[in-house]
Amino acid sequence: MDRPRLLTPAGNGLIQSAGLSRRSVLGLGAAAAAALVVPGCSRGRSDEPAPAGPAVFATGNVGGVYNTFGSGLAKLVSEVTGMELQTIPTNGSVDNLQRVAGMKADMGFTTSDTALSAFEGTGMFDSGNLKFTALARTYDNYVHVVVPTASNVVQLKHLDGLTVNVGPMNSGTKVVADLILGTAKLRKVKTTNFALEDAVKQLKQRADNQGKGPGIDALIWSGGLPTTPIGELQKSVGFRLVDIGVVAEEISLKKFGGYIVSSIPPSVYGLATSVPTLAVPNYLIARPNLSDSWAWWTVNTMFRRQNDLMAAHEEAGSLDPRSAIATMPIPLHPAAERWFRANHI
Repeated sequence: MDRPRLLTPAGNGLIQSAGLSRRSVLGLGAAAAAALVVPGCSRGRSDEPAPAGPAVFATGNVGGVYNTFGSGLAKLVSEVTGMELQTIPTNGSVDNLQRVAGMKADMGFTTSDTALSAFEGTGMFDSGNLKFTALARTYDNYVHVVVPTASNVVQLKHLDGLTVNVGPMNSGTKVVADLILGTAKLRKVKTTNFALEDAVKQLKQRADNQGKGPGIDALIWSGGLPTTPIGELQKSVGFRLVDIGVVAEEISLKKFGGYIVSSIPPSVYGLATSVPTLAVPNYLIARPNLSDSWAWWTVNTMFRRQNDLMAAHEEAGSLDPRSAIATMPIPLHPAAERWFRANHI
């Protein structure tokens, strides 16, 4: 079964009805709810001033959903506010957290598990916790363990002794990949740290040489659905996703950080069946002193222009204002919290 999607009405989302209950408004999603609260042009009539200057949005790997989704959102926010929200590609979650906390970016994406470690100062952040706030929970990342169609790898344990890409240093992919390999006790895996597009090229290179020569045997990726560079492998060497359901269940039961046992639907990549895996929620985070204007307009645009954002990437259809406020223990930015309260979320 495909994942449920929250779809907001086309156009301005106005409902021609009198006497809407709070339950019915929540069922619409914030794009429609915001239109009820602040109707008007695409920017919306509001007392919230436009940002006073440009801002920087740390996204992720080129070709990944962080980057694609973030670029689409930044374009819309820039259009709505008349002020540039510049995107920069990064290595992912850890990199984004460091940039945002270090005031080198104004906002960025991160996975919930990495955000929790950074906020509490544990794991790789045990030298000191980072200061940041949340704007919203967005969509979930799904762990992909990708092997060429002709690979002999059928189970996770078959990766032992092979070369596996675990994502760039300072990425959320590497955090969860290391956790998966460690939980599965795969100690002989030879790891590489290519960015997504390079990892796909490396996988294809070895597959073209029938498992010999330079390249990698498998890649692990944590990202939204679909991740385009992975999906495009079906046009060349083809690929399968390895079932990691048993390890995913073990991690979700023992580790706190938002881990969810889930599955990747067959329709996403043209697979024969759904594949059990581990899912991790994503947060849109911001530096603590981000202006209220930038925080408010970013959240407002993300939900009021949800249908337009889906044109950039279909994961925007997963946005749900009712779950977007669930970022604990990471505190919501005051302006983001104000937006949710104003829209009765």
